[in-house]
Amino acid sequence: MRRELVLSAIALVAMAAVAGRSAAYEAVAVTDGGTLSGSVKFDGAPPAPAKIAVTKDPEVCGKEKVNPELLVGAGGGIANVLVVVKAAKGKKLEVPAQNPLFDQKTCEFNPHILVFPAGSTIDVQNSDGILHNIHTTSQTNPSANQAQPKYKPKIQIKVEKPEWPIKVQCDVHPWMAGFWVSAETPYVALTDPSGAFKIADLPPGDYDVEIWQEKLGKKTEKVSIKAKEETKVDWKLSKS
Repeated sequence: MRRELVLSAIALVAMAAVAGRSAAYEAVAVTDGGTLSGSVKFDGAPPAPAKIAVTKDPEVCGKEKVNPELLVGAGGGIANVLVVVKAAKGKKLEVPAQNPLFDQKTCEFNPHILVFPAGSTIDVQNSDGILHNIHTTSQTNPSANQAQPKYKPKIQIKVEKPEWPIKVQCDVHPWMAGFWVSAETPYVALTDPSGAFKIADLPPGDYDVEIWQEKLGKKTEKVSIKAKEETKVDWKLSKS
């Protein structure tokens, strides 16, 4: 009886492992892909940009910063909204030949949100010539917490596994905060300052699309992609 229970447990573990592998993203040739494009806008009267007082190193950082947590353009478009198509298969996810750059300049993270393929090595640059600190908070990947003085203008951090959002902050300058997005598929985009985005070469089919904004939260939309056609959307986010 005990032997049968052990064998059953082993079989269940093996089945779970197979199921996990089958759920992984599959790279295939995409010859008749479609495109998803559009915008994400704020639903309602756009809030005025918040300001942050600088409390350290004003000779480099300045006296005041615009809070990057929620930036709404004149037409209502929201910058830095993450758009993720939940695709099970599609074009191959390529780690870039040149490492993604995450800069610290005038005591701000540039870009505020960095999107890259899982497996990438991030070049963390200190352009300010003063002490910074790169502190990531991860659940899937190892967290990092490294001081970066002026004699270390560049350090490198590899992010092996898909995960988002990964919070990034500087413990020396507490207003410095941003996010990393380690993507599992190439079908990920970040809206520009006008709220626009575009994702190409999607295999035809029906998809769930997650849109995420750090202050407004996450929302799921549905789209249908047709071969060699462009599907245009106009989505909205609001304060809950």
